[in-house]
Amino acid sequence: MESKRVERVSCLLKREVAEMLTKEVKDPRIGMVTITGVKVSSDLRYAHIYYSVVGSEKEIRDSAIGLNRATKFIQRQLGRRIRLRYTPIIDFQFDHSLEYGSRIEEILQAISSSSKNIFESEGENEN
Repeated sequence: MESKRVERVSCLLKREVAEMLTKEVKDPRIGMVTITGVKVSSDLRYAHIYYSVVGSEKEIRDSAIGLNRATKFIQRQLGRRIRLRYTPIIDFQFDHSLEYGSRIEEILQAISSSSKNIFESEGENEN
């Protein structure tokens, strides 16, 4: 279980990084990036920032390159904005959970439509 401090720092980092990406980072490769979560180590020295991107595979790759290039700038800005003993070393990681969730939804819809067809055909056979 995370401590309340780690949880608060995670929320603060998420908010600050999201704001920086929309207002301060000027890299055109960073497209429609959404910060989906932040996981901070218990000693507050490391932060894994999870993001998702709306777009094609090329846009996802370009956003990853842009985020990796902007990492030091974002880390430096976090050091100025957040009062911590140590500025967390940040690492951007692509969040696959949205793709996973949409794939599960597709499967469920396929199952639903196929079962609906089966029930309709059984109803016709009874008549």
